[in-house]
Amino acid sequence: MGASPAASAVPTSIDDPVNAAILRVAEDRLAGFQPDPIGAVAEQAGLEAAVVCERLGAMLSAGVVRRVRQTLLTTSLAPGALVAWKVPPTKLTAAFDYMSQRDPFSGHVVTRTTDGETPGSKYRLWTTLKVPVGYSLAKHCDWLSERVGAEAYRPLPAKKLFALGVGHLRRRSMEPGARTDEPGRVIDTRVVPLSPEQWRVVSALKREFAAEELRPDGGLWSGRAEEAGMSLEAFVEAARGLESLGLMGRFSAFLEHVKPSADGARVTRFNALFHWKVPAGREIDAGQEVGRHHCMTHAYWREGGPEFAGVNVMGVAHGLEKERVLAHKAAIDAHLEEAGIGVAYTNVFWGGRSEIKPSEVVPAEYAKWCASVGIDAESMRDGG
Repeated sequence: MGASPAASAVPTSIDDPVNAAILRVAEDRLAGFQPDPIGAVAEQAGLEAAVVCERLGAMLSAGVVRRVRQTLLTTSLAPGALVAWKVPPTKLTAAFDYMSQRDPFSGHVVTRTTDGETPGSKYRLWTTLKVPVGYSLAKHCDWLSERVGAEAYRPLPAKKLFALGVGHLRRRSMEPGARTDEPGRVIDTRVVPLSPEQWRVVSALKREFAAEELRPDGGLWSGRAEEAGMSLEAFVEAARGLESLGLMGRFSAFLEHVKPSADGARVTRFNALFHWKVPAGREIDAGQEVGRHHCMTHAYWREGGPEFAGVNVMGVAHGLEKERVLAHKAAIDAHLEEAGIGVAYTNVFWGGRSEIKPSEVVPAEYAKWCASVGIDAESMRDGG
């Protein structure tokens, strides 16, 4: 939908002072469920709610903000993994397109390279994958592998997650080594069972907002409550119930990770996946130390296996300059050594082309997808 003439006059640059004030809050400071997220942004940014709606709506329509949505801790809603794919070079572009455009369960889709021939460097395509409860991750990977012509794939499920870093806009000014005083929080990956009513609430909560849905009157969730077949009061109560189960992430306005926005500005340019091999038994210690560094957007314990030289702690960082990203990593390496955690091997997988979207986690949607591609849904179940 194109912006109206009035909306087009509203500044949409992330460098505009008002927009920057909004984004410093809206990117990552609204933890958990917010009954009135627009009001919360307005209060923290020192602005009127109507201004927040106008600016966020304009940035969303212009493509500067890529989505506004309530995030959920999907690792607790569906089994998942980071998946490394070995795809022939001639099929890499088509595989990327299929994963990013036609598989609703693949989230982050990124091509990656290393600075030289290193363990795992032939795995050029990396995706995050969630398969709804009751269905098989391995079977879905097998189907995708055949569909895109992959030579091999390696699922790398997270054993533990660690606290995420700050938003991209604030991260640009972070100095290498900047970190919290306390170790990163350890987040479990156990899947939490939900009732049919809770799944209806999840479906309504997680869908991204269109610009015209951003309202300054505190009624942002009214339409979603109606969608779930509930009163607003019951919907808010149910959302708080999901939060008590540890399923809420944050309400967030997401900026582009790497690609320039519609006005040509970049929030970040380099996307690096760091690998570390630390001693067995020290994975959580190392993950907490990595996770406390503000430059990190993700940190997790994943077992890479022999293809990736036995790495077991991974993390993602972004930056405008490659040298700056490497300086952040060098600071983390030094911090691990100071903490008495030896690193036997480390590597960096640099991101190239990337598309970021939420993975679908609702079980009913998996059955619909199976029907759309001509698969018997029962055959894709765990043990089916």
